[in-house]
Amino acid sequence: MTPRKKRKSAPPVSVAVSATDRIGALPDSLLQHVISFLPAQESVRTCVLARRWRHLWKSTRALRIVGLDGREPASVEDLRVFVDHLLMLRERTDLESVEMIFHSCSEGEVPYVSLWTRFALMCKVRALSLEISHAYFYQDDLPLASQYLKTLDLYGLGLQKAFLDFSGCPALEDLKMSECNISVDRMSSPSLKHLSITGCLSDLRARLRISTPGLVSFKLDDFFGKTPFLENMALLQTACVNLGKSFSDVCMNYNSGVFCGDNKNGCVNCISHNDGSSDCMLLGGISSAKHLELTSESSKLIFTRDLKCCPTFSKLKTLLLNEYWCEAPDLDPLACILKKTPVLEKLTLQLYLKGPTHKVEIKGSYSPMEGPSTISEHLNIVEVKCNVVDEKILKVLKFLSAFNIRFGFL
Repeated sequence: MTPRKKRKSAPPVSVAVSATDRIGALPDSLLQHVISFLPAQESVRTCVLARRWRHLWKSTRALRIVGLDGREPASVEDLRVFVDHLLMLRERTDLESVEMIFHSCSEGEVPYVSLWTRFALMCKVRALSLEISHAYFYQDDLPLASQYLKTLDLYGLGLQKAFLDFSGCPALEDLKMSECNISVDRMSSPSLKHLSITGCLSDLRARLRISTPGLVSFKLDDFFGKTPFLENMALLQTACVNLGKSFSDVCMNYNSGVFCGDNKNGCVNCISHNDGSSDCMLLGGISSAKHLELTSESSKLIFTRDLKCCPTFSKLKTLLLNEYWCEAPDLDPLACILKKTPVLEKLTLQLYLKGPTHKVEIKGSYSPMEGPSTISEHLNIVEVKCNVVDEKILKVLKFLSAFNIRFGFL
């Protein structure tokens, strides 16, 4: 039997492989822009990719000093040696942004973070973000001085007097402070346009006075301590003020929309507020706004005090209020502010909501009648949002009807 001949195997098929290095074809500036989004540790590690990458990280326009794995924040102790070497070896190129996020910072490590912050300012950083997750980090009490800083984002810091004097930052436009301890009685900036203060604390007896005449947008949410005093913000467009659950500036004997407010029998807080002062702490400063959200816990005194000398909101177009404005027996707070908003176009009442959503929405609008109107004739949208239409809601609807606001089912 003749042996079977072996079949010849087919010759290997040649596959065309492109030798084009698409990433390598990119200019250095674009590669530096891409790696600037990486945490600083990973940005430095790109130096091993190729000879060309060896020094790219040294002149990126952004720094992200975060945890070693780029996800969870690390302590200053974990990052101190790395950051010291990073700043010592990188080129002195200008920085667009610097982000520093730490889990914790001991008292002995404060000088390092202060030094890194000053380094960023020396590199003409435009946007600076500093976050300490646990315990207040007290930055050195030296004023910030930069001709280039435009955005400042602070989280978990203890802020002292000189640090919040922004006269040395003429380009600063956007400031966010979250969960900070503000140990100053005055904050000022002639250039600031956007200011957000969220969950911050002040344990001083004196009120924080905020002087930001160029402000366009303002947010004050859950401020713990005495409510800040807002000086005039003539250019303001939008403001959101939520006085939150702080125990400061509350009536200790509050009962169903009624403050004790008597110099003889009133609580300590009501007596101290009933001092005959004609200054508005909040409403006067934001009276130039076109769009407002004003919410408060029912026992807070500030809005009620301000209404005694309530300014006219001559530019206000949209207004959102919560049940605070509707709990007084005669609904005077709501009536007062409606009479002080002559060009109001939209009113939203979010009443007795336990969460971010509502189950019932009732819509109405102003209906012209004979005789002079006591509220805005431009009020073409009135929204009442609630979870259930009960006696409290019906009382509000009836009250609004007295101002010629008509609802479809009434």
